[in-house]
Amino acid sequence: MNDSLLSALVAGAATVGCLHTLAPDHWMPFAALGRANRWPAGRVVRTTMLCGLGHVTVSAILSLLAGYAGLQVIERVGSRLAEQATFLLIVFGALYLMWGLWRSFSGHHHRHWHGPVTAGSLFVIFSLDICVALMPLVFAAMASGAAAVAAVILTYEIATIGTMVALVLLSHHGAGRLHFPWLDRFGQATAGAVIVAVGSAMVLLGI
Repeated sequence: MNDSLLSALVAGAATVGCLHTLAPDHWMPFAALGRANRWPAGRVVRTTMLCGLGHVTVSAILSLLAGYAGLQVIERVGSRLAEQATFLLIVFGALYLMWGLWRSFSGHHHRHWHGPVTAGSLFVIFSLDICVALMPLVFAAMASGAAAVAAVILTYEIATIGTMVALVLLSHHGAGRLHFPWLDRFGQATAGAVIVAVGSAMVLLGI
């Protein structure tokens, strides 16, 4: 294994992992939901890490399949899944917005099921949001063996999840300092609106 090549691939994986996570759809939904439901930082981090793990792991699996089964087919599948995931995020936000409005005006506060459902929904959506940028890194690493592939995937996973957690914690802390009566009452609806706006922006910008 060429050490300089491996170092370059690992550095590339870390860079791409951090940069692609800067897109708002990778962290803003968690911060918005955390603020709306007054989740403690630990719960927000756990939910973010779970969804980040699904996002990167499925991307890595598809990258490996693309390397062995054919690039064009898997790339098309990955692109379509990512596109559908963005629309699912918008649908999730719209449903959450409507549920939040209903809850705010009805005074219904029974929601013991709400946390698991929300986390589970986001996990599915983020698992479908394939990161095609990981594929060329995995392909390049394949020429150097399984150890190089594992190093690239692990680095990408750490960089992506680490950046997601850092951004979510920063925004969660900032949002937690906002104390407005209307935000406390319409927190879920506001979070849904933010998620819809983020997803719509991703579609319009083609990100």
